[in-house]
Amino acid sequence: MVRIQRRKLLASCLCITATIFLLVTLQVVVELGKFERKKFKGSSLRDGHAKVEEEPTHLYPSPKKDALVLNRKDPMETDSYPIMLWWSPLTGETGRVGQCGEEACFFTINRSYLHHPRTRAFLFYGTDFSIDSLPLPRKAHHDWALFHEESPKNNYKLFHKPVITLFNYTATFSRHSHLPLTTQYLEGIGVLKSLRYLVPLQSKNNLRKRLAPLVYVQSDCDPPSDRDSYVQELMTYIEVDSYGECLHNKDLPHQLNNPASMDADGFYRIIAQYKFILAFENAICDDYVTEKLWRPLKLGVVPVYYGSPSVTDWLPSNRSAILVSEFSHPRELAAYIEQLDSDDRLYEAYIEWKLKGEISNQWLLTALRERTWGVQDINQDNYIDAFECMVCSKVWDNIRLQEKGLPPKRWKADVMHLSCPEPTLFAFSPEAPRQRSAREMWIPSFQQSNKEAQALRWLVDRNQNFSAQEFWGLVFQD
Repeated sequence: MVRIQRRKLLASCLCITATIFLLVTLQVVVELGKFERKKFKGSSLRDGHAKVEEEPTHLYPSPKKDALVLNRKDPMETDSYPIMLWWSPLTGETGRVGQCGEEACFFTINRSYLHHPRTRAFLFYGTDFSIDSLPLPRKAHHDWALFHEESPKNNYKLFHKPVITLFNYTATFSRHSHLPLTTQYLEGIGVLKSLRYLVPLQSKNNLRKRLAPLVYVQSDCDPPSDRDSYVQELMTYIEVDSYGECLHNKDLPHQLNNPASMDADGFYRIIAQYKFILAFENAICDDYVTEKLWRPLKLGVVPVYYGSPSVTDWLPSNRSAILVSEFSHPRELAAYIEQLDSDDRLYEAYIEWKLKGEISNQWLLTALRERTWGVQDINQDNYIDAFECMVCSKVWDNIRLQEKGLPPKRWKADVMHLSCPEPTLFAFSPEAPRQRSAREMWIPSFQQSNKEAQALRWLVDRNQNFSAQEFWGLVFQD
C-alpha cells in the first residue's frame, strides 16, 4: 500500500514537473519568436540567390518596436482598431496592435479577417504578389498598399501601369513612392565618411603587383541588366579579378565562400585593397541603387557604376564614382581606368571627398535626414514599421474625415512609383561570343508581363473572384 502511494506521489510529481517544463518551454518559444521577428527581413527577402554576392545579409531592418499581441479567440479585442491585413504573410504575425504616433492599428496575416467590418487595408509584398486569391470583391473602403524594395526581375507585372495603379499607397525604391526606400542599403552618413577600411593609395599601388586594378564580385549571372556581357567585353581590354560565380577567375579564401561573407570583415578587407570595383546593378531603373554602390563608397574603393540613370542624385559628391554610361564602349572605359591607375593625382580626385569627410550632395543629406526609418538603428523604426504606420495613419485620416461627414481622401499610385524600362542586351563584336543563356529571356519576360498586367487589371476591375484559367485565357487571347 505504501509502495502504491509512493508511486502515485511520484507520478503526481512527474506530472507537475512536466507541466512546469511545458510552460517554461512555451515561454522560451514565445521569446525566441519575438527575437526572430526582429530579423524577419532575412535573406529570403533578397534579390540574390544563396551564393557569394548578390544581396548583403547585414542590412536587416532594426528590431520591431514593442507591440501588444492579442488573443485571436476574442474578436472584441480588435473592435477599437482599424485592421491592416497583410495579404502576403511577410511578418508572420497573426495579430498585433501597432502604435503609430497617437493612433494604433491591428496588423495581422490572418485571412479570416477578410470580411471583418473594421478591415480597412490590405498590405502586399511585391515579390509575393500574384493572381492567386486576391482579396476580391474589393470594397470602396478597402485600400491596397504595396511594399516592394527589390529588383524588378522578382515581379515584372508590378512595373506596368495597369497593376501599379491598383494600389493606393506604395513603399518602393523610387523617390516618387509614398514611402521612398532608395537608401535602404545605406546606414547613414557616418559609414560613408568612415576611414575604417580605407587602404592608403601607396599601399594599393604596391598591391597592384598581384592584384588587378578592377574587382568584380557577382554570382547572380545574366540578370536583366546584362552586366556580364559588358564585363566580359571589358576583360578583353583590362585585367579584372572576378571572385563570384559569374566570369570567375579568382578564388576567395574558403571561409568567405558563403552568402554571409559579403558582410564579413575579412571580405571587406580584401575588396578594400582594390582601386576600382565594377558596381553593376542587376536591373536598370530610376532610383534602384543597392549595396553595389554603397559598399565600395564605404570601403574607399572607386565604384565603376552601371545601373540607375538617376545615380548622380545619390552620390556623395560629383566625383566619387565612374559612370559606365559616359563611355561609348568598354574599350574607352578601360583606357580611362588605366589612366587613373597610373596617375595618383587623377585617382585621388575620386576619393578626396572621403579623405576630407565631405558630403557635398545636399539631396542625399536631406533624404537621409528626413527618412522616417533606420537601418541597423535600434533607436528608429525599420522600414516595414514605417510602411505599416504610413498606411495606418492614412486610414485614420480618412476615418476622421468621415466622422466629420466629409468624403475620404483617395490616394493612388502612379507609374513613377516603379519605373523600369524594358531590358536591353549589349551587342559587342563577335570576338567574344556568349552562349545562349538566361540573359535572353528577360526581354520576352518583360513583354509577357505587360500582357499579364493588362489581363489582371481587367479582371480586378470586374471586382469579382476569377480563376487562373480565366486569367491565362485573357493573356493569350488573340
